[in-house]
Amino acid sequence: MSTLKSALPPPLKPGDLLRVIAPSGALREFAAFNQSVEIWKSHGYRIEISNNIDNRHGYLAGTDAHRRHQLATAWQDPECRGIICTRGGFGSTRILEDWNWQQNTTDPKWLIGFSDITALLWSLYNAGIVSVHGPVLTTLNNEPEWSIQRLFDILEGRPLAPLKGQGWGGGTVTGVLLPGNLTVATHLLGTPLLPNLDGVILAFEDVTEAPYRIDRMLTQWRLSGLLSKVRGIALGSFTKCEAPPNIPSLSIEEVLQDRLSDLNIPIVSDLPFGHDSPNAALPVGVKVTLDATAGILEIKK
Repeated sequence: MSTLKSALPPPLKPGDLLRVIAPSGALREFAAFNQSVEIWKSHGYRIEISNNIDNRHGYLAGTDAHRRHQLATAWQDPECRGIICTRGGFGSTRILEDWNWQQNTTDPKWLIGFSDITALLWSLYNAGIVSVHGPVLTTLNNEPEWSIQRLFDILEGRPLAPLKGQGWGGGTVTGVLLPGNLTVATHLLGTPLLPNLDGVILAFEDVTEAPYRIDRMLTQWRLSGLLSKVRGIALGSFTKCEAPPNIPSLSIEEVLQDRLSDLNIPIVSDLPFGHDSPNAALPVGVKVTLDATAGILEIKK
């Protein structure tokens, strides 16, 4: 079992100040963004949007220095209780090259995002702080009510209902949950950003990756030897991961079975998180139980 103990930020409460940052790709979905901001405000939160949130530097939401400054300003603000990311895309790994969470670990605050934000979530886990793999401000507006409520239940300290998927067998295991995007996580292999995976339950999802590319990434994980350290695997949605038309291919389901089913660890697939809606929020760095017979992922109290 991993010995890393993650600190849980204080529960949020209406009236708290939350800052919005764009640490990855350039903001394009303005209507969805504004609708999602209103959802946060309707729950009683004060929302402060970083200056020049619509900056663009090619595919990035501004230069590395600009995006890193947004993160630093929010992270070091003693009044700010949580940080909400606008969207994924690409770019969060770039701002972590010269980043140190130790600038503020005595007063941990929530960080919420998924997809490319995986790099920030896993880096924060390395620093011993719990975060949330959950909807960003360009996707929250498309979530069903129960999924939105689940996000606020995590942040405000309420119990969470178990998630139901498809069990592959292998029994039940308890470990530390480490959810993220498979592509982003794969690109952390061999870097200091990759957490210690001893005793971890990995939770992976992905989007717009052809089956052969998912195969390539999972094969890299196998060859790295790191999958021998994990206690179980939870699989969410693999959205738009079909093969190109008229090209012979395994299906995404066949690839996942082929590359993972012989690991002799509990695995549950088809869980409701990822780029499809619903994207059920998952805390990063907390103990969970994975029941691969019943197909259930349950957050431990």
